[in-house]
Amino acid sequence: MSNTNIEEVLAVPDWFTKALSAPVETGTLEVEGATVRFRAWGPVGPGIVLVHGGAAHSRWWDHIGPQLAAGTRVVALDMTGHGDSDTRETYSMSQWGREALAAGRAGGIEGKPILVGHSMGGIVSFVASNLYGDDLGGVVIIDSPLRARTPEEEAARRQNAFGPKKVYPTREDAKSRFRFVPSQDAGLPCIRDHVAETSMVAVDGGWSWKFDPNFFLRVGVEEALGGGTRCRTAYFRAENGIVSEELMSHICTLLGPESIIAEIPDAGHHVMIDQPLQLVTGIRTVLSAWAAL
Repeated sequence: MSNTNIEEVLAVPDWFTKALSAPVETGTLEVEGATVRFRAWGPVGPGIVLVHGGAAHSRWWDHIGPQLAAGTRVVALDMTGHGDSDTRETYSMSQWGREALAAGRAGGIEGKPILVGHSMGGIVSFVASNLYGDDLGGVVIIDSPLRARTPEEEAARRQNAFGPKKVYPTREDAKSRFRFVPSQDAGLPCIRDHVAETSMVAVDGGWSWKFDPNFFLRVGVEEALGGGTRCRTAYFRAENGIVSEELMSHICTLLGPESIIAEIPDAGHHVMIDQPLQLVTGIRTVLSAWAAL
């Protein structure tokens, strides 16, 4: 086997191939006048809802969801304005939280779901924990600034990214322009390729991105961000992510002493891209700890 072939084999580990080939169910539901799409793995029963970040979508979790589905129902939704779900005139964190809860029920989760949210999805999960905590089994928040702006919002405000969507003549050209925000070069090429390929949609004149740029134009500040959580909470900080030591100290105070707080070593902000197995281990550990209570 040549060196090139060896590198190609090593670039696609068995666990990734197994995860992407795992049985997956897809579905839709209506939430407040908009169609929301979701993907689901594992047996119907108690489970978790995976909540993606800003400008992302459910398929960022394709290599994560199946690894959490042993005895657990796992649902990953496209929040409105993202992925293959509908767009809206306006968006809000609380509305996205209601979408996550509704997707969990429609996707086969029985009982109170646990929300697992990354970045902006972490803010959605935090807001939901305050507004709808009695309906939740807990929230797991991944490298999210909570009361501060996400990197995607900052980039949009500075007009560094997420402006009017460009149309690229070919799928290959669009894929070559795909970038993470904030920039993140680490990670398995197979994961980066999968995320990029599932982020595109055919449009008139070529290919573009699936997200609605207007999702950044949220109306007002969520009042719920001023409070804490009303359910069990865990927080994972990425060692090389967006949450500073100062902000992390504030988040620990906000979440309270009963929350599980941990750091994922050598991880950038997009933890599922560069440290997916550590992330899976962390989530599994939290779920096991809570199940034992």
